[in-house]
Amino acid sequence: MSRIVLGDCLAVLPTLPDQAVDFVLTDPPYLVNYQDRSGRRIANDKNDSWLVPAFEQIYRILRDDAFCISFYGWNRVDRFFNAWRAAGFRAVGHIVFAKPYQSKAKFLRYQHEAAYLLAKGQPALPDEPLPDVLPWKYSGNRLHPTQKPVESLATLIETFCPSRGIVLDPFAGSGSTCVAARQTGRRFFGIELDAKYHAAATTRLSTTPAGRVAA
Repeated sequence: MSRIVLGDCLAVLPTLPDQAVDFVLTDPPYLVNYQDRSGRRIANDKNDSWLVPAFEQIYRILRDDAFCISFYGWNRVDRFFNAWRAAGFRAVGHIVFAKPYQSKAKFLRYQHEAAYLLAKGQPALPDEPLPDVLPWKYSGNRLHPTQKPVESLATLIETFCPSRGIVLDPFAGSGSTCVAARQTGRRFFGIELDAKYHAAATTRLSTTPAGRVAA
């Protein structure tokens, strides 16, 4: 299992078996109707009707005693928490990625991204816990309006996904999670609704060599 499929995760996820993946790393829409300077938008960023059923499926597909890391919209965190808790996840950590630049400025200069570390069951503690503040490298957002840096995602995968495990990203965008999984020697399953971003992800993955992990 190492592929990224074009489709709605609410249609694709129910076709996957229970406890089929070892780790989930995803960047879902933030529910803010985002539009970047070039006019690009993100599907399903206007409403949260997909939020609860998606995370219920994510929880079902994730193996017991494993982790999910989800980025989220800080000003919609109540909706994300409700969905995570309804699915069965519990929050066991919060990760802040410090940007060396600001995304925008209003009441504050917005210079970070954030994600919650969610647990299903009782995962084992990592041998070397990550700090909860991590660096961030600007991706350029060339392929997707909220494109995440592969380097940051690879660090999370190496820490929270077992060697040769399967990483799931139901909101794959331009495929950064899948690229990071391949580079760190993990298998992956990605789902992307937008055909343009799916095509970009497929192209990236076609030129990404598989990495190796320790036995």
